[in-house]
This record gives sequence, structure tokens and C-alpha cells, in this order.
Amino acid sequence: MIRSSMNWPSVRDADEGATAVEFAIIFPVFVLFVFGIIQFGLVLWTKFALQHATAEAARCATVNGTLCGTASGVQAYAATQAYGLKFPSSVFTLTASACGNQVTADYTFVFIESLGVPNVRLNASSCFPK
Repeated sequence: MIRSSMNWPSVRDADEGATAVEFAIIFPVFVLFVFGIIQFGLVLWTKFALQHATAEAARCATVNGTLCGTASGVQAYAATQAYGLKFPSSVFTLTASACGNQVTADYTFVFIESLGVPNVRLNASSCFPK
């Protein structure tokens, strides 16, 4: 038997494809994590936009009777005050309550439909004294 002085690497020492396998396992999880962060940010932005729109519309209903003298005027004004988001005016409602003019918003945030995540219902309310 001839013994070679060279040591041949065994199969268990081979690691040529380890990085590709690790990447294939981690990448889908990372992509879902990034999309989740983006969607969560969009939900927060939408919620803050609704809150800002209701606050401005409640103030307008009390202070500016020319622009916001009617319920439809308040709804149209609120739809324009949503930080660049386009909400239908039917999302907003004006009611007279004990605190003054109260504007409420009720909106359903739709996630990316292919992910199968259920929609989120967002509410905002603001009142401005008369």
C-alpha cells in the first residue's frame, strides 16, 4: 500500500456552497421582515393623516363657517388635509356633540392582497369647542 504524504480534504470539510445555502434560508425571512416594516410605517402614516385631517376639519367647522359651514363642506375639507393621502370624503363625518364640533374618520387600510394579511380598520376623532 502506497501512502501519500498529501492530506486530501474530506467531504465534511467542504464548505463551497455553505454561503449560498445560508443566503437561500435567510433571504425570504429578511424580505418579509422588510415588507412588514414598510407596511407598518404606511399604517402609522395613514393613522396620523386621519388624525390630522379630523383635527383640522373640526377646527374649520367652528372657525370658518364660509368654507366648512355644511357637513359636506367639512368632509371635503377634511379629505384635503390628510398629508397628501387621498381619502374619499365619505370617510369623515361631522356631528355636534357636547364638546363642540366633532369630526370622526373611519377608514379600512388594505395591505398587499397577495400576502393574505387581514385589513386594518383605522379610526380617528377630534372635537373643537364652539
